Amino acid sequence: METKKVIITVIGEDRVGIIAAVAKALADQRVNILDISQTILGDFFTMMLIGDISQSRLGIRELQEALKALGEEIGMSIQAQHEDIFRFMHRV
Repeated sequence: METKKVIITVIGEDRVGIIAAVAKALADQRVNILDISQTILGDFFTMMLIGDISQSRLGIRELQEALKALGEEIGMSIQAQHEDIFRFMHRV
């Protein structure tokens, strides 16, 4: 089966449970986390992850909406882009 990758970014004030909330939301939708990087910059939490949505119950648009809603719920900015769009927008 072909891998369908999505790039997810999470940014906001640091607090306990951010990674757990995002990971649970992705697991609930059968999104497999392939790679993850997070850091704290001052008081701000930043995370970027690559997920495989090939087994997901949601399409990319529904996943974007679900993650945006989760972000609002936990006080973070969460965005998701299909890998191809991300690469196109960030090419040099």
